[in-house]
Amino acid sequence: MKLFLYLVKILLVNLNINNETSRLKAVVLGTAESNGPVPSLEEAYDPKSAEFIRMGSYPKEEDMREEMEAVAGILEKYKVQVFRPKVIKDYNQIFTRDIAFVIEDKFVKSNILPDREQEIEAISHVIEQIDPSKILQLPEEAHIEGGDVMPLGDYILVGTYRGEDYKDYITARTNVQAVEALQELFPHKKVVSFNLRKSNTEPRDNALHLDCCFQPVGKGKAIIHRNGFLEEDEYNWLVNLFGKENVFEISRDEMYYMNSNIFSIDEDVVISEKNFTRLNSWLREQGITVEEVPYAEISKQEGLLRCSTLPLIRE
Repeated sequence: MKLFLYLVKILLVNLNINNETSRLKAVVLGTAESNGPVPSLEEAYDPKSAEFIRMGSYPKEEDMREEMEAVAGILEKYKVQVFRPKVIKDYNQIFTRDIAFVIEDKFVKSNILPDREQEIEAISHVIEQIDPSKILQLPEEAHIEGGDVMPLGDYILVGTYRGEDYKDYITARTNVQAVEALQELFPHKKVVSFNLRKSNTEPRDNALHLDCCFQPVGKGKAIIHRNGFLEEDEYNWLVNLFGKENVFEISRDEMYYMNSNIFSIDEDVVISEKNFTRLNSWLREQGITVEEVPYAEISKQEGLLRCSTLPLIRE
């Protein structure tokens, strides 16, 4: 047992994330165990969850557990080291991407909604094995969640909301202070921010995070939803970065179903929701192996596969 713990510690000291697609070696996958009762409308953090609460079809714990274990099985198939949070009774711990992120060899704790602080405590057994000098936290005024942060080589792409009414949107999770703080922490990187469309009431017009409307995939490809971006020039910057011929445009409904929130195990392997027919066909046309899983129930909470994973090491 002591030898096992020592090996895990060595593994985690060597955190390494520089992009979204290199071969995945270690990840924290969320859990749907003891997810708790159906929240009230007042407790909903996003308009999509609220929609399904109102309709009486909020996802059941047993269905979400089954979906998450399907993902765990795929990760194990590709020999990825999988860590899970400690289970907190009656508490949603599915979306580990929100609570932290890794850039290079730095583990950055997110400044998230106060009601979700227990989630970071639930992965303390992972954090304790990381060199303390590699653990960072942004200033208190810098709000950030990992779904808005995408390392991409020399760039760090960041979703934000720049409106003066930022405080009015529970769906605005990353502010301009966080963008500035990231640039200070990683001065050798080019931090590029994107002003995202927000709605507290209409999930089809709400880019909760950057990964709800954009994600790199494969070798120089990307998935994007134009209307997720408030600034046309910022959308165009991304399209030009990848090349229009390499970009898969998703529709308003496809964004709603979280098509851009798949998860890459490697440049040529992704995990995707089984109902993403058009996207999955395009991915296969690009020479990418698509490991399909059921994830439609979890998507009712406005999160999918990238949201459920916190990568620690990629090659």
